[in-house]
Amino acid sequence: MEKLFIRFANATARIAGRPLTFALCLLVVLAWAVTGPIFGFSQTWQLVINTGTTIVTFLMVFLIQNTQNRDAAAMQAKLDELVYASGNARNRFIGIEHLTDIELGEILREVEARALEVHEARRQRRSIEKTGV
Repeated sequence: MEKLFIRFANATARIAGRPLTFALCLLVVLAWAVTGPIFGFSQTWQLVINTGTTIVTFLMVFLIQNTQNRDAAAMQAKLDELVYASGNARNRFIGIEHLTDIELGEILREVEARALEVHEARRQRRSIEKTGV
């Protein structure tokens, strides 16, 4: 059942992201708008588009979230493998997606501080190269 759902979710996400799908949805909305005067802009006429878009949106949220979750997990596994395989990287970054927000914030501040040091050193090297001092 899970494999079937994954295939369905992937196929739906692929189809939903195509320009043709957008064009078809736009045509449906335009057809609905054009029929407004024919149906006297009645409650039923409004209910058709409201109900249809609500149902589609509700279902698409879950399908797209499923594909996003799997894509993020696959990307995280690939990044963890690169960290593990790299001799210069620190293995403590493997699995940090399971830490609390506070713990992640601490690591982020540390990494940002190191990044500032790297950028500052690069800026100083460029300055020395330009001035020759």
